[in-house]
Amino acid sequence: MESEGVSLPLFHKHPMIPWNDLRRGDCCEYFESQSDGYYCKLCDFFVHKKCGDEELSEFMDHPYHPNHTLHLRPHIQVQGINKTLCDLCDRRILFLSYRCDMCDFDLDLRCLKYTPPEVIDNSKKHHHKLTLVKERTKIDCCTKCGKAGRGYPYKCDECEDVAFHVDCVWHPPSVELNHSPEINHSYHSLHHPLKLLTGPPPDYSDGICRLCGRNVDEDLFYHCSSCDFTLDMRCVLNPPPKTVVDLKAHDHQLTLLPRLDSFTCNACGLKGDRSPYICVPCCFMIHQHCLSLPRVININRHDHRVSRTSVLGDGAMNSVCGVCRKKVDWKYGGFSCLRCPPGYVVHSRCATRDDVWNGKELEGLPEEEEEEDIEPYVVIDDNTIQHFSHKEHHLRLHGNGILYDDNKRCSACTHSICLQSFYGCLDCDFFLHQSCAECPKKRRHVLHNDRLTLVTKNEPDAFVCYACQRFSNGFMYKHGDTTFDVLCGSISEPYVHLSHPQHPLYYIPTKEDHICNGCNGKWRSNVLRCIESDCGFLLCFRCATIPQLVKHRVDDHPLSLCYGEEEEEEASGKYWCDICEKETNPKEWFYTCKDHLASLHTKCVLGNFTGLMPKSVTKLWYQSYEVVLNKSVTRPFCSSCKSRCMYPIILKLLGRTSETYTCSSYCIVP
Repeated sequence: MESEGVSLPLFHKHPMIPWNDLRRGDCCEYFESQSDGYYCKLCDFFVHKKCGDEELSEFMDHPYHPNHTLHLRPHIQVQGINKTLCDLCDRRILFLSYRCDMCDFDLDLRCLKYTPPEVIDNSKKHHHKLTLVKERTKIDCCTKCGKAGRGYPYKCDECEDVAFHVDCVWHPPSVELNHSPEINHSYHSLHHPLKLLTGPPPDYSDGICRLCGRNVDEDLFYHCSSCDFTLDMRCVLNPPPKTVVDLKAHDHQLTLLPRLDSFTCNACGLKGDRSPYICVPCCFMIHQHCLSLPRVININRHDHRVSRTSVLGDGAMNSVCGVCRKKVDWKYGGFSCLRCPPGYVVHSRCATRDDVWNGKELEGLPEEEEEEDIEPYVVIDDNTIQHFSHKEHHLRLHGNGILYDDNKRCSACTHSICLQSFYGCLDCDFFLHQSCAECPKKRRHVLHNDRLTLVTKNEPDAFVCYACQRFSNGFMYKHGDTTFDVLCGSISEPYVHLSHPQHPLYYIPTKEDHICNGCNGKWRSNVLRCIESDCGFLLCFRCATIPQLVKHRVDDHPLSLCYGEEEEEEASGKYWCDICEKETNPKEWFYTCKDHLASLHTKCVLGNFTGLMPKSVTKLWYQSYEVVLNKSVTRPFCSSCKSRCMYPIILKLLGRTSETYTCSSYCIVP
């Protein structure tokens, strides 16, 4: 996409370019009689100029909610979906709404721009006058569409039980375009004119535009019943060109073939069912949308740039895609890394997914950013380094670790030094696990599209790890507002965990909930999965990064992490946690002692604040706390839940005359 553009942050995350295209706007979902607007080529996203340029006031009064002033509120998404509905039309709010918090009333941009009239007296849908009911009402069955709903309905005063959704009986006059009832189109036989239709497509039709492959809008489209040929308004008024010359896609001129025909796209290797661009001499076919594939990009799963190639070649014959982990067809195009023999390859569609690529085309741009120094330390001798986070002193390697010492904690992950190799400062109490000391200063991560930077000098405020949702005030990987603790930030593919050594784990997002094998909780995102078809093993990032060995006051020896039912059977039938004195679930992971005579909940052993450094002062929700080890003979009471604090790390609220403690994040009131 072009580097320059118009910023419309209320509507879209990418810069947009001025565009002239008569089509349904993604801003308000209406056709406009004027076609000027703004367009994002990366996302095929179009905003009407009228919507994007209109200066929306922060507050407004509306005749359908006269008692209170409404205030502008950007869209709020939950798991990628905006779940707020407009109270007038009952449709999901796309981007903006005017809201009254007192009445829980929301008005979307469509109903603001085109407020439905109070009375409709000439509706083609009903022979009597229809009146708008100005209060949110349940509609058991709309007379037109037969569906239930809620909103401001139109009702007939003369007919009992007659009600309509707003959108079923009214469309604003400004968007009812004046089109001919029949047209001849250059992509269809002149002997078969296309007829203008409204409403659902015919039952025999698939309801998809022959040229662009999108579902047609029920408001307006053209159709030939003899050939089952359908065009949406966008392709009627602004059809794709018959021929293109795009040397990035192919060396020769390409011609559009406007017919239904199954084919395999040479650029992405995926099937298509209609209207490809073709080069007959080369037997080359390509999806229309694959013409705009970038040439050189970065993806979040690989440290080097990947480049598009028209044929992956027989060197990729036995390769799998670096994103979806499925086999690639070497006879077709894709992306490959030229610096990783025998070759790192990715499907074209996988490489350009929104959750993999940041949308930046890098062809012609220098690679200084990728080549810059990312090494975290300088080697002084075989056992001594100078780490960039502690330049004032040298660190000495201790290869065998120590048994346990609460006073020796890694400054990066904040966990104790426990039977692990670590670096210790020769002049002060600064420690780093060897694995944490080796974390690069820059890295890419499967959960974020831009490269992360390792930040070692944090503000007093604790941060929340994007991957595992734990608090931490240690080192973090950061880009913009996205933060990872070093444990989650260091995870890369393939990831091997001791609980599942037979197969590596990968980040493969899905739209379904899955059960984590560690905590038995439901997760939809931020999970690592085994890709073997008969396995189904899955870990959330929180379970993937909890320590294998910990020390707790319940036992003199370190506790070891056990992985569920088989280990539970070895624990001599102990199904009760000695910390909370509640039953343990044998399907969940637990900690056990040296002689396997106890099974302790991982949450009870670690607590909510395991990522916070003891003796430090940190801020949570604008309150200052001292991070305290809970190891005194008498455990203090939590000021919120009124129970004795049982977790190993608790918080002491500062600035109070009396000692006030908090035992978990659930007990902190924002």
